[in-house]
Amino acid sequence: MKKMASQIHAFGKALMMPISVIAAAGIFLGVAAAMQNPAITGEAFASLQIPQLIIGFIRKVAGALFANLPVFFAVASAIGLAKAEKPTAAFAAVIGFISMHVGISATLASKGLTAATTTPEALQRAGMDQTASMMVSAEYIDMLGIFTYNMSVLGGVIAGLVTVFLHNRFYTQQLPTAISFFGGRRFVPIVTVVVLPLIGVLLALVWPTIGQGIAWIGMMIGKSGQYGAFLLGTFERLLIPTGLHHILNETVRFTPIGGIATVDNQTLVGALNIFNASLTHPGTIPDDTIRSATRFLAQGKIPVMMFGLPAAALAIYHTARPEHKQRVKALVMAGALTSFTTGITEPLEFCFMFVSPVLYVLHALLTGLSFMLMSMLHLMIGNVQGGAIDLVVFGILGGSKTHWWWTLVLGAVYVPVYYYGFRFVITRMNVETPGRESEEEAKPEAVAADQRTSVIISGLGGEANIEEVDCCFTRLRVRVKEMKEVVDQTLMTTGANGVNRVSDHDVQVIYGPQVEKIANDVKNALGIA
Repeated sequence: MKKMASQIHAFGKALMMPISVIAAAGIFLGVAAAMQNPAITGEAFASLQIPQLIIGFIRKVAGALFANLPVFFAVASAIGLAKAEKPTAAFAAVIGFISMHVGISATLASKGLTAATTTPEALQRAGMDQTASMMVSAEYIDMLGIFTYNMSVLGGVIAGLVTVFLHNRFYTQQLPTAISFFGGRRFVPIVTVVVLPLIGVLLALVWPTIGQGIAWIGMMIGKSGQYGAFLLGTFERLLIPTGLHHILNETVRFTPIGGIATVDNQTLVGALNIFNASLTHPGTIPDDTIRSATRFLAQGKIPVMMFGLPAAALAIYHTARPEHKQRVKALVMAGALTSFTTGITEPLEFCFMFVSPVLYVLHALLTGLSFMLMSMLHLMIGNVQGGAIDLVVFGILGGSKTHWWWTLVLGAVYVPVYYYGFRFVITRMNVETPGRESEEEAKPEAVAADQRTSVIISGLGGEANIEEVDCCFTRLRVRVKEMKEVVDQTLMTTGANGVNRVSDHDVQVIYGPQVEKIANDVKNALGIA
């Protein structure tokens, strides 16, 4: 069970690789879409040929990234879960993804289902009515030139997980001397080509049933309307300490649970896919469909990230003991600024999530309420982060149809709610937020910048105790041999906001946005590629 939990954490971490790319691509796409909107830039700019050609080029590049997300998820899943030889796992994942869809395509062809026989026109000639023909046709897609089921990123994840299972089993496989050249890591792509087409055949047989089940779940959540948004916002926050919130997010962003729409006779599944398609194909998706999708995206986070958490940071500062206010001020200001601009909240949340479950549950419920209210007010702001960047690019530049001003209204309400709510709980329950720790507890002094890397390694139990080092947006993720060798106090002297033990061998040290440099420094010091 503990090993499985560790693998789930690794899988959640792996999902952040494609998400970080498409989050940035989404911002470029949003700016480009706004600059091609005459209502925003004016008719004169919209008629300038060269600028519009450049902007159109940017949109095509971003659109190509979104169109190939399943491949990215296959590669990311393999890299994240590979025990060693990660480049080989990534290479095999691409081969596996293609092979799997070839297996699906061959099975469909054996049933007489091809790109030509599943067009709406062909289905109508076969006796199907127009609406049904379009829905059935949208179940299929050309992926990398292969006619297959439209499985979105779930297909990529399946291919990546099967591939990495084969990789971890066979990357050290030794073969007889005569064919030893094909052993070891070279054997992984070979076994992948053999197994994944068979997985594709199996998927082609069961996918219609799986698809119906997922569609049913999506329909139930869709029918729950604003309550579905409330549940997503609340549970996403509650899962932050476990690191599993990424998996919940990807479920609504890239599966039918987040919504279904049709563009150019192709089905789009998932809230983020629908929103991004509305940017690449303006006017082709009804606004109501886009709003239904964006209730699961950034709009619900904006009042919390831009207004609520900074107000909570102010409450933490005001309730700190006078002699500690200067130290706490630097800590919460950095966290508040990061939350306000980018929507990255963990540096602030780790100031209170473990010392007061009451505060964290309050924060989770207020986040869920924000998601629900933004849906009720018919906002249409997409992307994934929820900071000022998303508000400006996808809200203000998106025009009046996004109803972006309601985020400011709710934000103005959330400032006193968060401030006085946090202040009341902290003082009434004597919560030991930063600056209020027990007097007898020794406060670690911060180490010098040039010593930070060596102290981090020491705090993790030394070089011999460290098996793997990686990071996500805010956390240094380390796999250790013995958890008892990890010393929280030592790690806290290096500028960490918190230490989270997620299993017997996996520890996360929360540093904030600068964590990637820290991870690279630690890897270089350990000689880890």
